Amino acid sequence: MNSNTTLMSQDQLKAMVGKAALDYVGQGEVIGVGTGSTVNHFIDALATIKQQIKGAVSSSQATTQRLKSHGIAVYDASAVSRLVVYIDGADEIDHQGFMIKGGGAALTHEKILAAMADQFVCIADASKRVEVLGKFALPVEVVPMSCSYLIQRFEDMGGKAVIRQKEGQNFVTDNGQLILDVSGLSIDQPFAFESQVSQWPGVLTVGVFAFQKANVCLLSSAKGIEKIIYS
Repeated sequence: MNSNTTLMSQDQLKAMVGKAALDYVGQGEVIGVGTGSTVNHFIDALATIKQQIKGAVSSSQATTQRLKSHGIAVYDASAVSRLVVYIDGADEIDHQGFMIKGGGAALTHEKILAAMADQFVCIADASKRVEVLGKFALPVEVVPMSCSYLIQRFEDMGGKAVIRQKEGQNFVTDNGQLILDVSGLSIDQPFAFESQVSQWPGVLTVGVFAFQKANVCLLSSAKGIEKIIYS
């Protein structure tokens, strides 16, 4: 291993795994595309083979803009009954393929597209792999009037929830809702946690992806791409 390889930046690792995900893009398909910095590298790589696909369904306005800037057709999710593959990143992923997602605030749309897809391919750098979910603050998309109530519910659970801010104002999602970022949790039972929190009044989407976990994860590191297949 040479020094240039060992000193690869995180951006270079993201670009490497974004390109590797092209192996999961089939001819003539409409694919699902997530949101985030790693996905942006995938979109840039996808542009090099855009003539091979029919188009994409996007999880966010930001992704839609990037896809369109490359001349890739974007379809409304309501016009597509299923997706062969959905490709997205993760803020954390454990050894079973359970994830925390939502750092880019698109978790609701991401969870919908993951549910529509036959296969969810997660692309990430190796730093995102964890033993137990929760080190990364958990994003939860919520109805604004429920914030005080939900902050208290998370406090009762041992977490600290704060409303996400941008430029000194509450950050508003593409759905017109707010994001609570919850720190201090150790999520060792992702299915139970997702089920419980999803039922709290005011929660639109919790950023634990257990029911829509990854089928495959491509992890980039200085050693190359590691492919992990989950049962």
